[in-house]
Amino acid sequence: MRRLLLAAVICGAAQGAYAADMPDDLPFLRGSQPPSLSTARTVWQGFYVGGQASYGSADMDFKNSGKDLLERLLNNIDVEGQYHLSTWPLGGTSSNRNSGFGGFLGYNVQMEDVVFGVEANYIHGKFFGSSSGSQGRSFNYPTDYLTSGFVRSSASMQITDFGSVRLRGGYSLGCFLPYAFVGMAMGRADIQRNASYNLYYQYVGTQVPPLPDLSGSGSLSDNANAHFIYGYAAGLGIDMMIFDGLFLRAEWEFLRFTAPVDTVVNTVRAGVGYRF
Repeated sequence: MRRLLLAAVICGAAQGAYAADMPDDLPFLRGSQPPSLSTARTVWQGFYVGGQASYGSADMDFKNSGKDLLERLLNNIDVEGQYHLSTWPLGGTSSNRNSGFGGFLGYNVQMEDVVFGVEANYIHGKFFGSSSGSQGRSFNYPTDYLTSGFVRSSASMQITDFGSVRLRGGYSLGCFLPYAFVGMAMGRADIQRNASYNLYYQYVGTQVPPLPDLSGSGSLSDNANAHFIYGYAAGLGIDMMIFDGLFLRAEWEFLRFTAPVDTVVNTVRAGVGYRF
């Protein structure tokens, strides 16, 4: 046993002396990782494509969704010019939550750790909302008449496809790429709208014989299937490279469509992509 311990001590001393005599610039004396590896950057430049799943909400504001229909119905009617019945707020808001799936493709340019590029993003899902409302008022107009006006509007919208074309900028932090984007929002929706009015002019003057009472009414519908809607987009996200070219994605996107129904869509996404 004493002989084995003595041999181990002699071998250890010999190896220490050998290492002390070796040049200082040998790579393995400076650490187990060569300098070239310690400064390596994750490469994000190039074309990429991927798939994603989403979950989110759509908030639809129907208050002015029938304004253009009422303007057409009430064109050249005296009380519209005087009291602007078509601008009365009708209807309310509607919120809906749902999931979807889709894909994305784009191209990155990389300058050291700064990454920027362009991307097209698409989600197929379903967001539905509807609302209706009415208002009635009376006016001492025109002279010697009491006029009662009643307007009604109803609308529904179902968004089935939506997405964005974006300008994207980010900063590479090792295998992570946090980024922000802005762009144009686009979508496809089925929209049904209806507007109607009723007017009754009651004579309240003193003329004998009295002037006749008058009335009028009308309605107008507009049904648009697969209607193109557009607006703007913004959001934040992060990509994580897990293998050469293969990356995971987490993202939040904000979309706003302004006509004919003012709609805000917020979604969170998880995806996987590949850089070529």
